[in-house]
Amino acid sequence: MELEPRVEGLLRELAPQTLAALTRRYGHFDLAEDAVQEALLAAASAWSAGGLPENPAGWLRTVATRRLTDLLRSEQARRRREVTETLRALPLASSSPEVSRPSGDEDDSLVLLLLCCHPALTPPAQVALVLRAVGGLTTAEIARALLLPEATVTRRITRAKQSVVDAGGRFALPDPAEWTRRLDVVLHVVYLMFTEGHTASAGDVLVRGELCTEAIRLGRLLRRLLPDEPEVAGLLAQMLLTDARRAARTGPDNELVPLAEQDRARWDKAAIAEGVTLVTGALSRHRPGPYQLQAAINAVHAEAATYDDTDWPQILALYGVLDRLSADPVVTLNRAVALAEVEGPRAGLDLLEQAAADPRLAGHHRVHAVRAHLLQALGRTSEAVEEFRLAARGTLSTPERHYLLRRVALIERGTEIP
Repeated sequence: MELEPRVEGLLRELAPQTLAALTRRYGHFDLAEDAVQEALLAAASAWSAGGLPENPAGWLRTVATRRLTDLLRSEQARRRREVTETLRALPLASSSPEVSRPSGDEDDSLVLLLLCCHPALTPPAQVALVLRAVGGLTTAEIARALLLPEATVTRRITRAKQSVVDAGGRFALPDPAEWTRRLDVVLHVVYLMFTEGHTASAGDVLVRGELCTEAIRLGRLLRRLLPDEPEVAGLLAQMLLTDARRAARTGPDNELVPLAEQDRARWDKAAIAEGVTLVTGALSRHRPGPYQLQAAINAVHAEAATYDDTDWPQILALYGVLDRLSADPVVTLNRAVALAEVEGPRAGLDLLEQAAADPRLAGHHRVHAVRAHLLQALGRTSEAVEEFRLAARGTLSTPERHYLLRRVALIERGTEIP
């Protein structure tokens, strides 16, 4: 069913609020989620045909509650459930004094996010459940976004909901001792969602805009709920600054356009300004974290009028801090690129080989791609061609593969490459 943008947007906004309200009041996260999905289908049909009701939130909540009641009766007929503390609404303020309370619905959305990022779930399951329960995406939409069969996504979400129930997940903020760890998981899941959207790991398109948009929406929600958490601001800033380049990252035929060749006039200036303000404010709290540092690096890129104007020494210094803080080989890989810009490709290649020795990067196509660029800069073109080919064979992204093979063709023709 093709929905009006206004109706679709409203349903996406109300879905997590409705699910959170039902789960808080009745428990049974898995059944509540099923009830809300059926209510959303009913709303899509009724609102498209007859227009919006006077109180859309109340309409959706009423229909979902009735459906949940039917589901609970059916479940109780099959197996009586005990009434436990997990079915009662718990006061949120007692769990974490640092959480602001803009509204009951927004409080519920935060708890729902944390519940979907329960430590009993794997990261892929967390991403799927967040997209379904908080993002309001249908199973088919999630399948398209993650490039998975719809049946696979259905099983993943079903198992995830059951795992939360089996692990005793409650609709309440975690205990203070677990709060920070769970928040880290939430930020990681939102960032995973964004990175998959920004550069799709497989398929025929480079950017999956719906994932980027949804991740940024969740980032804004977290920012409203947790205004004093600098890493929350850092994550939102990082996503805004990165997504600001979206329009310039692909050409007319969806071909990948590298940073050095992008038309910076097409970058989103408003998103850049917002991201720079956010990361500047976050860093002023003197509690630096990985997301803040990544945002700071992107802010340096964003503020350069041209690629040649980029302040690479500053970027290299920021990557050095980030590398010490995160111990992530991908960060070291990126630092090698920055080092090559500052000290030359030989220095960058030496650092790259250190990163490539990390088992976590074994077989990663980006190692071959970076090595190819550095070898080409050193004039070792035959080695560069082989590395570009290895990188092309290693990626599942069609635009990335085409870009890498174009580099091979240009080298073999003796054409100068920017």
